[in-house]
Amino acid sequence: MSKSVVPEHTYEADLRLLQIELVKLQRHTIQKGKRLLVILEGRDTAGKDGCIKSITENLSPRDSRIVALNKPSPREEGEWYFQRYIAELPAAGEFVLFNRSWYNRAGVEKVMGFCTDEQYKQFMATVNEFESLLVASDIQLIKYYLDITKEEQAIRLKDRAKDPLKQWKISPIDQKAQKMWNEYSVARDKMLKHTSSTPAPWKVISANDKKMAHLNLIADLLSRVNYPDKDKKILKIDPKIVLTWPANSKKLPKLSK
Repeated sequence: MSKSVVPEHTYEADLRLLQIELVKLQRHTIQKGKRLLVILEGRDTAGKDGCIKSITENLSPRDSRIVALNKPSPREEGEWYFQRYIAELPAAGEFVLFNRSWYNRAGVEKVMGFCTDEQYKQFMATVNEFESLLVASDIQLIKYYLDITKEEQAIRLKDRAKDPLKQWKISPIDQKAQKMWNEYSVARDKMLKHTSSTPAPWKVISANDKKMAHLNLIADLLSRVNYPDKDKKILKIDPKIVLTWPANSKKLPKLSK
């Protein structure tokens, strides 16, 4: 795994300051009955679990939830596609993080052939309207896509296979991530192009350096949500880590040759 440019003691100190801000944000969310939904998508091994852990580590478990749904049951397969996600949306005072989301349809389902072309087209044609309805209902929706290079993904997949504490992360889909790199890249680009809307734009996190990804994602998240006593001077965002779509689209990892 690539060595971080951030020394461990610096990372821990900076993360603590950002986590204090997250606690302030949660207190405001609870007091004002706000509803905050953060979606994390990305490449296999891009570090979604680690980012979520760094966000939620010191938050109230009663008022924050991590949603990581399994594959749909036979009954859910017969429902409206968004239906099972609606049940997981934040109530008043809640901060909810989706570790993967309805964008499964635009990524892994499309690439692996788990949905039909018609289902994919219907999703792409309706998801922006669906998200506009959420935003109009006073849910603040923030979307991040974590990306890494093919070389870094290969390193992480090998590390995952050797680490006995990460065996639960290994899946047949992960094992095809390298072989289907180009297909995932094409699906990613189409998803970002067609679903980065004004109410719910995408931010892409360059996540080869996990520590930098954690610090920059949290700083960006805090900068986009209003709450009192915000310490703006610590919200340092590196434009090489947090990429705005489509302005920085040329900086995304490309198709492999």
